[in-house]
Amino acid sequence: MPAIAEENKPSNDLSENNDVERVVVFGNQFNHYKADEAFGAMRSDINLIDTPQSVAVIPSFITDEQLANNLGDILENDSSVTAGGQKWGFQYFKIRGFDLSSSSGYLVNGHQHFSYYLQPTEILEQVEVLKGPSSMLYGQSGPGGLINMVTKKPTYENMAKVGFDVNSNGSTRYSLDAGGSLNDAETIRYRTVLSKKDSVSARKYKQNGEHNEGDKSVGYLNLEFDVTDDLLLSLAYSKTNDKSGIDGGRLDDEGNLIGSRETIWDMPWAQTDKEVTNIGADLTYQINTDWKVKLGYNEQQYDRNYVASQPNQCYKNNCYDDMADGYFIKPFDRYDDWNFQTGYVDLTGRVDTFGLEHQLLLGANILDYDYSQTRYTYKDENGNNFIEVKPGDVVEKPDFYNNSTRSTSDSSYKHFGFYVQDLMTINDYWKVLAGVRYDEQHKEGYGNNSYAVSPKAGLVFNPTIDSSIYVNYSKSFMPQGSVNNKTDVNDGLNLKPQYGEQYELGAKWALFDESLLLTGAIFDIEVSNIKVTEEIVDDPNFDQITTQAGKQKHRGFELGAQGQVTDQLFLTGSMMYLDAKYERPAGDSLDGKRPADTPEWSANVWSRYEVNDQLALNLGAVYEGKRFADNQNTVSKDGYIRFDSGVSYGMSVAETDVELRLNVKNLFDTEYFGGGGKTSTTVADGREFTLGVNATF
Repeated sequence: MPAIAEENKPSNDLSENNDVERVVVFGNQFNHYKADEAFGAMRSDINLIDTPQSVAVIPSFITDEQLANNLGDILENDSSVTAGGQKWGFQYFKIRGFDLSSSSGYLVNGHQHFSYYLQPTEILEQVEVLKGPSSMLYGQSGPGGLINMVTKKPTYENMAKVGFDVNSNGSTRYSLDAGGSLNDAETIRYRTVLSKKDSVSARKYKQNGEHNEGDKSVGYLNLEFDVTDDLLLSLAYSKTNDKSGIDGGRLDDEGNLIGSRETIWDMPWAQTDKEVTNIGADLTYQINTDWKVKLGYNEQQYDRNYVASQPNQCYKNNCYDDMADGYFIKPFDRYDDWNFQTGYVDLTGRVDTFGLEHQLLLGANILDYDYSQTRYTYKDENGNNFIEVKPGDVVEKPDFYNNSTRSTSDSSYKHFGFYVQDLMTINDYWKVLAGVRYDEQHKEGYGNNSYAVSPKAGLVFNPTIDSSIYVNYSKSFMPQGSVNNKTDVNDGLNLKPQYGEQYELGAKWALFDESLLLTGAIFDIEVSNIKVTEEIVDDPNFDQITTQAGKQKHRGFELGAQGQVTDQLFLTGSMMYLDAKYERPAGDSLDGKRPADTPEWSANVWSRYEVNDQLALNLGAVYEGKRFADNQNTVSKDGYIRFDSGVSYGMSVAETDVELRLNVKNLFDTEYFGGGGKTSTTVADGREFTLGVNATF
């Protein structure tokens, strides 16, 4: 199929490089596997080679090939990210072994984003994994890094892509992706995505033998207006409705699965029902050829109803040796309401002083957070908060309003920061990065406001125009507030902020006329005031305990490759070695232990071989070494390697590009566990076939 270039149109979206001709490509002969920039890493247009930080960019072309269904599928393309499970209808992860907070570990187009739901991946253009502390640019964030999700942008030329896929479990997904100009002058442009997914799990409820099912709908609209030649306004709206059952696999003390590979111990009525709305605006003004200013605002409204059954093998001193003989559930019905408002202003530009070229960034951002919760915890006429489930019993959903205790909680805080960054070019070989940020967080009703200064420094050496060696130092700042969970032993405990610092040495090299990017990094991260939340299995009143003390040290190295190897072969792959441990006060049970779900070795690869212009073959693998299911290191999960494959065939039908795709996930039907603790481990699906078709008009 031919590659067709558009006429070069003027663009006011200065997040793009305007001296590069825009190209729309139909066909395969183009390097979609490699990205040259990650805007989230520096908040400005700086090439990855000149970015003194380890960054992985996962383009949508790759995840479309993989028929990725969720953010976890996408992040499997970077081995520095490991899954922490998917228990309550959302996914959580670790970067370089550190927890990625659902409230401060994610960005969408540079805006902090609340991620207690399955992200609508159909609207994403690429996902950027920013490794190491990023507090200098984004304020509160963890020491392992951030995930920046970049959404699809409007197009000048009219386009429409219709997709459908179905897998061997019976799950289906329909999608529409359309864009173009709304006027002849092409000064008003749009991009819209609609998606509907009905999912069917391979796993079945022990209670009634039915499959766990869910449904999810996504709507997205982005409008761009060229207000003047120098002023661009972008408006975005998205809405996600997501309803799904709850499924947490359970392990015994030896790390073996309780029940069969298909067994769900939760009740069929246990589920989460979420509605998430995002409304945002960005304004970019080109002051002159060297300077621009960008302002942005986003409001996120998140509502969730969470009905839980919480299966347990024990209650007080009563335990079943085998859950097939009986078990206990502790139901509750919970309503959550979050409101998340973010805003920023960035001034970026270039200036020459004393023979040095400066790429400057001056900015500020603010976050306003409000949360409220109402919870109904089941209690029977005898005051018991559990129901015993024996073989053959049918347990109906309790009447929570008449048989429960009601509790409420709320919290809010305001967070703002100011930052300045300078990337100085000394000569053709050397660059120096220096930046600093000041943060404040004010938490209403707690009296534990937080303040921090977060510096960042880097040095870049370019032996050649297409390679670099760098070193950096950065700090992270993560306010903790108070424990806000009625089922936590230490509910109400005021927590100190976590502070982290990292030293990193890395190298990047673009080979084969810059078509293949090789990367490597060695890192050393230390975090103080470590907060640890652990599951409690057999306590009738509490499900977890949160404590804070000591340090956490992670050291390791990463290698990565992404791009085109030959005319026909493309690949993306990475690996990570990680040495991680807690350093707690003497006598503490966690001292010297390895954090849960942090394998020593992890790796991944995905490849594409183009047989001809129409036929392409894919082969991939994901490896995770042995991990512990708990921070006490008493229960372990075996390492595994999973192979995936795919084949696609493109053709033209009535002047429409059509692609047929068949993927096989878990090609050899490997049995393994994903992330999660002893009572909430993700049980991986077996071999799964997915058939997809896309038509591009």
